[in-house]
Amino acid sequence: MSTPSTTTAGIAGKFLTFQVADEEYGIEINAVREIIGTLPITPVPGSPAEMMGVVNLRGKVIPVVSMRVRFGMPPGEPHPENVILVVDGRTGPIGLFADRVKEVANFAAADTEPPPAYGLAVDTTMVAAIGKSQGKIRILLDIQRVLGATESALAVKS
Repeated sequence: MSTPSTTTAGIAGKFLTFQVADEEYGIEINAVREIIGTLPITPVPGSPAEMMGVVNLRGKVIPVVSMRVRFGMPPGEPHPENVILVVDGRTGPIGLFADRVKEVANFAAADTEPPPAYGLAVDTTMVAAIGKSQGKIRILLDIQRVLGATESALAVKS
């Protein structure tokens, strides 16, 4: 998997942007396998709090993580625009449950900067950069760090 290019000014590349609560986030486009509508999610007893359960995607069982809960937010009400972003984790595909997909945005290095040390709604260790595009601020995530704790917890439960 490729990673966004980094310069002293910031991170550059194409990011899929999506919404969780009132914030817009982005993950590097090459990390996204596919975007699917919501499917029936089967809860798994004893799984980490952020894991909603598993889905059957064309015969393959994929864990689904609530981005709201992963970011320390309360769960939201289901709605027709909810999506599951399927990404590659260390142990295989993982679904990220988000409120809605926004767009694919291209960020030049000059449009990004390191995250602030405090003040973000999410753990700054999961943030690769803050991106500025079309008059909006988007939190660009390091997907491996977002998945890291969840995958570790899932491995312990196995």
